[in-house]
Amino acid sequence: MSPPRSAFGASPQGAAPAARQSRFRGVGLGAPDGGRVFAWAALALMLAVTVAPLLVMLATALTPPQQLYARGNGLLPAAPTLLNFRRVLGGLSGDASLALGGSGAEVDFGAALWHSLLFTAIVVVLQTASCAMAAYAFARLRFAGSRWLFGAFIGSMMLPGVVLFLPNFILVKELGWLNSLPGMVAPFALMSGSAIFFLRQFFLALPRDLEEAALLDGASHFTIFRRVVLPLSTTPLATIATLTALGIWNEFFWPHIVSPGDAFQVLPTALQSFLAQSPQGQIDWTGLMAAATIAALPTLALLAVLGRRVVESVQFSGGK
Repeated sequence: MSPPRSAFGASPQGAAPAARQSRFRGVGLGAPDGGRVFAWAALALMLAVTVAPLLVMLATALTPPQQLYARGNGLLPAAPTLLNFRRVLGGLSGDASLALGGSGAEVDFGAALWHSLLFTAIVVVLQTASCAMAAYAFARLRFAGSRWLFGAFIGSMMLPGVVLFLPNFILVKELGWLNSLPGMVAPFALMSGSAIFFLRQFFLALPRDLEEAALLDGASHFTIFRRVVLPLSTTPLATIATLTALGIWNEFFWPHIVSPGDAFQVLPTALQSFLAQSPQGQIDWTGLMAAATIAALPTLALLAVLGRRVVESVQFSGGK
């Protein structure tokens, strides 16, 4: 028996492949459309603009000081060397650095790296913990003035950071914390309005069943927060920790005015000191780029490990 035919003379079986082909062509399985090509070209351009300075920085750091201006237009040096990293990490004396074509600037980047790691770790732990507790309180607890207090935290996001520098500096000076780790950590150790808002949105989306069951078992709110909510919130907590770490790692102005000496110098201020010690008009580019590479490596490693979690968490909160 022949298959049934439609009113136009074509069988349904024969029409189905053509319909599927036209439908698939609409979702991009056929020839790419102009919008898709433009999007990929824009992404490739942004990637090139982002990666090119990093490649130039690394190539300059691997170039011997005497060959920097003789390298020509080539990106990679003819004879890569780690000598510049040894210079900035204190492996060579100032005289030896001058003999090799460096500036002879003596900045302890090893100590600055340790100070930056310590400064960043303390701020990340304190700020993430305080913001998580505050966000859980705003999401689950009802108390007098909670809406007004939450609105005040949201309003603090509209204040430029530079407005708070002077009162913070006066407070740190009165406490006697200048040129010390507590003075550097104090303004960043407490809560951040943006972090509280971000975590509160996530906590509101969590189901209440587990928390209500824990309340029936006699658990306190802090126990529920510590043993129920936190294990379910590793992705947004990792996002807040990552974004906080990136901001604190690159912080320059506050450490520069609170700890201007060498006692507790972090990497951004150490880079500025290295540049200031260069002879007039003769910047030690190879040493400066080696130090900048050392400063950039931890942030690149952090993004490589936690970057996917940051994107997933932002997508989830944005959808809510």
